[in-house]
Amino acid sequence: MLYAKCGHISQSLSLFRISNDDSKNIVTWTSLISQLSHYKKSLQALTYFNRMRCSGIYPNPFTFSAILPACADTVVVSHGEQMHGLIWKHGYETDVFVGSALVDMYAKCSDMTSAERVFDEMPERSLVSWNSMIVGFLKNKLYDRAIGVFREILRDTLLGPDQVTFSSVLSACANLVEFKFGKQVHGIIFKHGLITLAYVKNSLMDMYCKCGLLDDAVKLFNTIGDRDVVTWNVITMGCVHNDNFGEACYYFWLMKKEDAYRVFDEIGDPNVVCWTAIIAACQQHGCANEVIGLFEKMIKEGITPEYITFISVLSACSHTGQVEDGFKYFNSMTEVHNVKPGPEHYACMVDLLGRVGRLDEANSFVESMPMKPDSSVWGALLGACRKYGNVEMGREVAERLFKLEPENSGNYALLSNLYTRYGMLEKADEVRRLMGINGVRKEHGCSWIDVQHMTFVFTVNDKSHSRTDEIYEMLWKLKDLIKKKGYVAETQFATNNVGGSEEQSLWYHSEKIALAFGLMALPVGAPIRIKKNLRTCGDCHTVMKFASEVFKREIIVRDINRFHRFTNGLCSCKDYW
Repeated sequence: MLYAKCGHISQSLSLFRISNDDSKNIVTWTSLISQLSHYKKSLQALTYFNRMRCSGIYPNPFTFSAILPACADTVVVSHGEQMHGLIWKHGYETDVFVGSALVDMYAKCSDMTSAERVFDEMPERSLVSWNSMIVGFLKNKLYDRAIGVFREILRDTLLGPDQVTFSSVLSACANLVEFKFGKQVHGIIFKHGLITLAYVKNSLMDMYCKCGLLDDAVKLFNTIGDRDVVTWNVITMGCVHNDNFGEACYYFWLMKKEDAYRVFDEIGDPNVVCWTAIIAACQQHGCANEVIGLFEKMIKEGITPEYITFISVLSACSHTGQVEDGFKYFNSMTEVHNVKPGPEHYACMVDLLGRVGRLDEANSFVESMPMKPDSSVWGALLGACRKYGNVEMGREVAERLFKLEPENSGNYALLSNLYTRYGMLEKADEVRRLMGINGVRKEHGCSWIDVQHMTFVFTVNDKSHSRTDEIYEMLWKLKDLIKKKGYVAETQFATNNVGGSEEQSLWYHSEKIALAFGLMALPVGAPIRIKKNLRTCGDCHTVMKFASEVFKREIIVRDINRFHRFTNGLCSCKDYW
């Protein structure tokens, strides 16, 4: 039977067939039947059960306990009924293991009347018997009956519910949307000390999600340290069930990052592809320091990095202002690793220099490139010119970009904003006219937020919501509170004169309006999650930091570039994005 236990059923059957009949006893027959049943070879299990009886060997309680699951898997109740008759004939109807298997068989064959009859006639019942009844009612959609059996278990002082019991009754509560009793079950689980089991927590989360209590599910999710794929699926599908599609995407993103880590850790000898994949994943999620740490570890392991690896590493240096390290890694490409830099690597280096304000060096670096700079390189330099207010260089770079990608509205917007910032309004108007001539349409910024299973979209100076007056009242309250904390408007990010002044126009940005609505509409203490289709501006970024501190709330803003997590007045990007 060793072959059968190792999953080699065909070898086990061949060996069994050539064995002498004298060597085949009730133990060997039962073991074979048990393994056939275990591996879902139900008809073969029934065939060998009949052969055993024909050979003159009579089944014992263990044999019946082994064959009844096979009867259940056929979903033909007559098979089980015949086996039930044999059990009576052999006098094993009082055996607790046989009785439990009979209850389970009838339940899986959707005959709960027979299952109840067997259960009621059992002189002794184990927790397995009770669980079989709960699971049976659950599978047959008799959710009230499943909860009723659970209540009976609680009244029996000799029985202690296990994770199967709790998981099943929670599923029944979820299907009935019985969140009040579900919360009572939560308390009982805690009392029994089973709250730490992932199987139980997953069932609890599922119950809360299906009962529309997504916030409770999220709180529970945050307490689970070692999350398996079921945990992630439950919270993701829970968001979908509650029409919270943005949140579902957010948790799917988080899951990919954490599964990624687990898979990488389980690889015994990761190659360069594996290393590059995990490094790229960290970079995509803004974990720049982890990128550098993993890269250094990879080098120590003797793995030679590839072209794509360096893109992530250089980008990480750019987003953390590590200029010296960036040049060290860039130079090592050719000097150490024999990797020829491409446009993407040069764009990262231009971005690195531009972010720290070294625009002349960045421009010289572009001119020294051995290949013709593409739009990614010039785009990085234009963004730096916009940030540091270099109008002349910005104009020259923008003109190059207009030729390379004339339909990209972002380049026109950057130059126009740069002119506006320094009062060059006629120049800004010229850029906007050029957009019209080239048939380029500016992409309008919008932000959206999910509240009570609904998605609300806001644009700049939005007044479409039915609670507009309340929203703006909250917005002005927010403004007053953070000014007391030291907020000073960053008027360089004011692109439209709304409300009579540049400072006032900043407060009509879509993400600020969404924030005000979230503060007003979401439960106190609940995270506020905002999505935006464009890059969030520096002033809005500052306001979010202050708001997270003033209101003691976690604020997550997902813009076109990355996630920003604001807590206690700080952002996960460390103000460098």
